[in-house]
Amino acid sequence: MTEPSEASAEQPASGARTGSPGSPGSPGSLGRADVLPSAPGPEHPEATGHRSVTARATAAGVAVSVLLIIGIVFGSRMLRNFDSALLPYSVATVFLAFGVAYRYTVWISAPGARRLFTQGRRSLFSVDNFRKAPTALPKMIATYLGFQKFLGARSHARWAAHQLIFWGCVLASLITFPLTWGWFTFTSGNGSGPGYEMRIWGFKVLGFDALNILGWLMFHGLDIAAALVIPGASYFLWRRMKDRGAGTGQRFAYDMVPLIALIVISVTGLLLTFSSIFLHGGGYQFLAILHMVSVVFTLIYIPFGKFFHIVQRPAAVGMQLFKYTGHRDDKVFVCRRCEEPIDTAPYVENLRGTMRDLRLGFDEWAEYCPRCKRVLRGSAYLTQVKKGFK
Repeated sequence: MTEPSEASAEQPASGARTGSPGSPGSPGSLGRADVLPSAPGPEHPEATGHRSVTARATAAGVAVSVLLIIGIVFGSRMLRNFDSALLPYSVATVFLAFGVAYRYTVWISAPGARRLFTQGRRSLFSVDNFRKAPTALPKMIATYLGFQKFLGARSHARWAAHQLIFWGCVLASLITFPLTWGWFTFTSGNGSGPGYEMRIWGFKVLGFDALNILGWLMFHGLDIAAALVIPGASYFLWRRMKDRGAGTGQRFAYDMVPLIALIVISVTGLLLTFSSIFLHGGGYQFLAILHMVSVVFTLIYIPFGKFFHIVQRPAAVGMQLFKYTGHRDDKVFVCRRCEEPIDTAPYVENLRGTMRDLRLGFDEWAEYCPRCKRVLRGSAYLTQVKKGFK
């Protein structure tokens, strides 16, 4: 959504062109004390609103964390299936749950995100949308979340690398989280195999032989995930070090640390398997501690770094469905100047509503395409600013 930033760039020119001396945004009003917002004080509405958002976010984080702890206790059959050696991982997931719920609540409290989230939620649960386009939602989940076709339009190499990271992390999460919480257990009838049973919440789901291909896949799922993540993360790490465009404006803690963390987790995980098979457990304890530290750090880092987009991305599916249904119903809004299509009419109106919520005072600029905004800006500069130079 680029229109708000572009519209904000147009406001000074439009104010110089059309604003009256006493209207906000015009040159005559810049020095007036009555139009300048005062600094947020203890009783200022902005300060009160900030405290309210923080309180809601904290409450949401605590609630989700408590629910997860209850799920761990009952899912592991009152901790009978809980492996105490995995306690650090479980504690990290509780912190992860709190952080995700906290930041997600803060995120959707912003006017722009709140409006998009609300419209997306309405589209997701709209019976009318499902009746008109029953296959739209599954198709968007597959293409937008699963295969991320929008990345392929930018670069096939970036798309392939992102797919490796995505599916590797999905596979690792599906295995690691239930095992960490004690929801999955693998038991052997005679205590040494090769016959094993996989149980979920104490109920037998699958029996398999550890020596056949299914058994190998079951016990080496995390190795497969690591083998997918390493080349994908390595490509992005190489690109950020070599590509001048990708390196412009990057921050080490935000852009590089997530990739390094993924590589460290994957490499140490593979080394644990290598130590078990080829070194008879040599160095296993050190590798296990290093692996645990890297995993715990990454889980705690997720809500407060670049990985948070993993949590945000599903919400975008509802927004894509919102725009899709608008196009399907031929509700397309055209530019007021050149009459070229801008976007769906509901989307433009949603953008204008966000600008009104933010009290920006120029929501009508959402009715112009980006090209016409630049033309009008240049025209205002030529007629109002440049003519003042001698």
